[in-house]
Amino acid sequence: MSDDYYDSDHLDDFGDFEPGDELSESFFEYYGKVFQDGALTAREKALIALAVSHAVQCPYCIDAYSESCLEKGADLEQMKEAVHVATAIRGGASLVHGEQMIEKVKDLMM
Repeated sequence: MSDDYYDSDHLDDFGDFEPGDELSESFFEYYGKVFQDGALTAREKALIALAVSHAVQCPYCIDAYSESCLEKGADLEQMKEAVHVATAIRGGASLVHGEQMIEKVKDLMM
């Protein structure tokens, strides 16, 4: 048992979540197909996944896609820029929801 809440060894077991389970097998088949080259390269998809990993704050995904990005030829500058894109989108989403608060407060103050 790890002293950390997130145990990095769990990442190694991800593909073995529930062998033989139809839903798990379907998910991993889909997952594998998603990250193949298509309209986007596997490298571009890894950068997107790295950015999303930061937006959803998944330490397992951050580890996995940091490694995947490097394996697929991305450099540190590209990876940092992807994280900045996620930060801008997440921050912008929070800010624009402020309009909901402003509208609610105006209604309550009337």
